[in-house]
Amino acid sequence: MVRVGLLVRLQAKQGKEEEVARFLQGALPLANEEAATPVWFALRLGPSSFGIFDAFADDAGRQSHMAGRIAAALMAKAPELLSEPPSIEKVDVLASKIPG
Repeated sequence: MVRVGLLVRLQAKQGKEEEVARFLQGALPLANEEAATPVWFALRLGPSSFGIFDAFADDAGRQSHMAGRIAAALMAKAPELLSEPPSIEKVDVLASKIPG
């Protein structure tokens, strides 16, 4: 059962929207490698607004993900792709429905 999560909001620089979309799509294999990350979504919220939502069983899983390859790649590419630093919010999952 997932109990905690991350809600990340990303604002693409003008002209970098499709690069941000490709970056997020390309992160899926890395998310699939993370045993402590059972839930991971990359989202397009608007023409230049994007997000990531992921959820974890506990804070240790969340911390592991935040120290992982996706976070490192995002922070490395942020100055090039994003108009502002990512907004990263730690959230509690109150209820969920996840197959499997």
